[in-house]
Amino acid sequence: MNMNKNKMDVKVETKKGSMDEWPEPIVRVQSLAESNLSFLPDRYIKPASLRPTTTEDAPAATNIPIIDLEGLFSEEGSSDDVIMARISEACREWGFFQVVNHGVKPELMDAARDNWREFFHMPVNAKETYSNSPRTYEGYGSRLGVTKGASLDWSDYYFLHLLPHHLKDFNKWPSFPPTIREVIDEYGKELVNLSGRIMRVLSTNLGLKDDKFQDAFGGENIGACLRVNYYPKCPRPELALGLSPHSDPGGMTILLPDDHVFGLQVRKNDTWITVKPHPHAFIVNIGDQIQILSNATYKSVEHRVIVNSNKERVSLAFFYNPKSDIPIQPLQELVSAHNPPLYPPMTFDQYRLFIRTQGPQGKSHVESHISPRPR
Repeated sequence: MNMNKNKMDVKVETKKGSMDEWPEPIVRVQSLAESNLSFLPDRYIKPASLRPTTTEDAPAATNIPIIDLEGLFSEEGSSDDVIMARISEACREWGFFQVVNHGVKPELMDAARDNWREFFHMPVNAKETYSNSPRTYEGYGSRLGVTKGASLDWSDYYFLHLLPHHLKDFNKWPSFPPTIREVIDEYGKELVNLSGRIMRVLSTNLGLKDDKFQDAFGGENIGACLRVNYYPKCPRPELALGLSPHSDPGGMTILLPDDHVFGLQVRKNDTWITVKPHPHAFIVNIGDQIQILSNATYKSVEHRVIVNSNKERVSLAFFYNPKSDIPIQPLQELVSAHNPPLYPPMTFDQYRLFIRTQGPQGKSHVESHISPRPR
């Protein structure tokens, strides 16, 4: 896997710092948690406006839509209009929804989460061989962004590539526990298939050919990657976040949450809603690239992760992205003189550089590209 060796040898500088190395020594959050701190280090204390202790939290009974996909695609290829309508509403109004009866075996979902939990339970030193850099983020990491002195999130993670095939390198995947590579590989293939099915629904619901979104992403030449999040116990969860507010820069995210520990919060109408995961459901969320393709008919929505003083949490975020060098812009069929394109063309490589250098910054990036509508 040396296809990109020459590129990797070139040092890239940004306004925020080098993309070849972290701006300061990395501290593993797991190490902090295991040291039985009674206080929270200053770098992890969020400004008062971002702390999760807010009166703007939604009532506990509120939840994102749960959609049963059983019968969505029959053997004859027909679809259920009610399910299609529910997905359409969720994409327009929420940007998030849970899916059940999605076709992925519960045993595989459990095995994926259990294998990763076992990996993160290894001693920190045993995981350091997989340490990542901001150049690709691939491997074991503990921060997003390269701004020196930036506020940090209370989490460690592991990031790896599944597609395209030339970026998929088993040597960069963990080798422990012994079944983890086999499980990840099967899990990734299943989620690529599920993502393709949902992409067809998104296209059809806008009156387009069912392969329109997929073609805009590059057809079969899409990108897919996995970020596994580990949120250790936090001594002062009311001051910290596991992941700061952001919208996902890619196309679509399929999240396997922790069934037993809540953490994901979704913003709707300036209210933070704590998602209650349904057993063996996936959480689907629309990313910025689909918002751009749909000319903002579908919404990528700001979300964040809260942490817990009594329980750790593990989640698997699968990202389904456009081919990285294809310009993404609103589809011609969805724009007109009365509904002009909101976004200029931009490749995913260009777009995702923002979060890789500056870290999570709410919805500021996608909104900064909106073209003013004529008066």
